[in-house]
Amino acid sequence: MSLVIASQLEPSFNEQLRAHPARPHVIDAPEARPWDVASEADVLVVRPSPAWRENRLAPRPPGWPGRLRWIYSSSSGVDFYPRWLLEGPPVSCGRGVAADEIAEYVIAAILTHTKSLDAVRARSRADWKQAPLGRVRGSTVGIVGLGAIGTAVAARALALGAHVTAARRRALPSAVSGVQLLPSVDDVVAAADHLVLALPATNATRHIIDASRLARAKPGAHLINIARGSVLDQEALIAALDAGSLGFATLDVTEPEPLPDGHPLYTHPKVRLTPHVSSNYLAVRPILFEKVYASLDRFLRGEPPRELVDPEQGY
Repeated sequence: MSLVIASQLEPSFNEQLRAHPARPHVIDAPEARPWDVASEADVLVVRPSPAWRENRLAPRPPGWPGRLRWIYSSSSGVDFYPRWLLEGPPVSCGRGVAADEIAEYVIAAILTHTKSLDAVRARSRADWKQAPLGRVRGSTVGIVGLGAIGTAVAARALALGAHVTAARRRALPSAVSGVQLLPSVDDVVAAADHLVLALPATNATRHIIDASRLARAKPGAHLINIARGSVLDQEALIAALDAGSLGFATLDVTEPEPLPDGHPLYTHPKVRLTPHVSSNYLAVRPILFEKVYASLDRFLRGEPPRELVDPEQGY
């Protein structure tokens, strides 16, 4: 019997899967209830679609996980999925797939905020005035979470001449030379001119950046969240911005997503809000495919797939 792969990804991706030497039978996972295909497939390739997000708290479906032997999530974070997704066969994730794209977004946010080119744009002769621009060189970029994304941000910030500090859960050295690891998140917050949140969303990291930590920030500091909305207390953020104890925030993620109409983050003068676009996910599909392909080879050889999610840690 041929290997059956059920996939939520786009037709072009699925056609590439069909071209694997094992010639798997690839079927579409139903958009409304992707888990229903568990009884038909050996492998399930998923994405954090609305169906998963809206059923995060739903009970385990009858018959789950069916005949599934492996699940691959195209996203690195698995917080959008129900807990029971992790309680069946091994789950791999797209860890590191979008790290470079997200790091570029972070650097773009830092440069946009620092240089303020729109503020000095000359539209007439009267606007032709000298004005000082900010500098990245010599500033401190603090990173909370030094995984694939945090490491990619660190490499680029160091190349721009910034001083980079970081805090991470595990006592591991930085993969990038020049990063100063600090003892705590509090230390990173207090030292940062640009504070980058790049840690996974788990029960332990919910609102890890709260009012007490924001109170430690430098006046005028720039917070950038490309992790998950849940790691940041948004009400505390607004209060800190209004009080002037924080200078600006660039947010690519919120809680919930999207925010309801009329939410103050949409129009706050000290917030740049983007609709979770930093991963540029279609642009990195070739990288994702290479990872899935390599893990599929291992799976077919009876070896554990790579980039496995730890169900206890949640990432």
